[in-house]
Amino acid sequence: MPLIHETFDSLPCIDLDISAQARAEVDTLLADELPGDYVGTLHPLLPDFPSPKLLRNGAEVERVASRQSPTAIDVSRYERLEAPAATGPSSDETNPELLRGWKLTLQNAYASSTHLHTRLQNLALLDQFGKNAWLIGNAQLENILKGIEKELVETKEQIEEVSRARQLSQEGIKGEMDGLDEVWKKSIGRLVEVQLAAEQARRDSLARRREGAA
Repeated sequence: MPLIHETFDSLPCIDLDISAQARAEVDTLLADELPGDYVGTLHPLLPDFPSPKLLRNGAEVERVASRQSPTAIDVSRYERLEAPAATGPSSDETNPELLRGWKLTLQNAYASSTHLHTRLQNLALLDQFGKNAWLIGNAQLENILKGIEKELVETKEQIEEVSRARQLSQEGIKGEMDGLDEVWKKSIGRLVEVQLAAEQARRDSLARRREGAA
């Protein structure tokens, strides 16, 4: 014997829909029981949401919250470099700014050279393997899509099967439910008749007692 029995609050396949007036009355009763701010207020039993910790300093979160544009990448090191003025035998002592300018220019030239070298390597690899990698990636995506579509079809078939079984089950007991409903209505009617007869008998008894006392 199972410990849990299936129960249904409604039988949508055989129950008649309620009228618009009855639905409006139900909605009014529900609205009276709900608090006024139930739409924008969480249930008190729900735990608080943790504060987001996307970045340690939170600068990026603040920037997005204030709707500021992101800081652009500095591409000045990749632009055309201009050589500083020529140096002389004593320029290091007399003009140290010129020496620092040359060092900065050499650093930028090294960064630009490294960037261009890496870019050429990437372009060569893309030219050699890019087409096959793109085709393989497309094939993998197609396989994933086919798997998802197959799972979707199977899920829809399961839903239709459950709905069909529920409809057949409810339609199979429709006659029994109608008979029980009719028996319930007759029982209620007989109960009312018995209560009315009992009340009438009580009144008759009281009337006879008054007549006998008089």
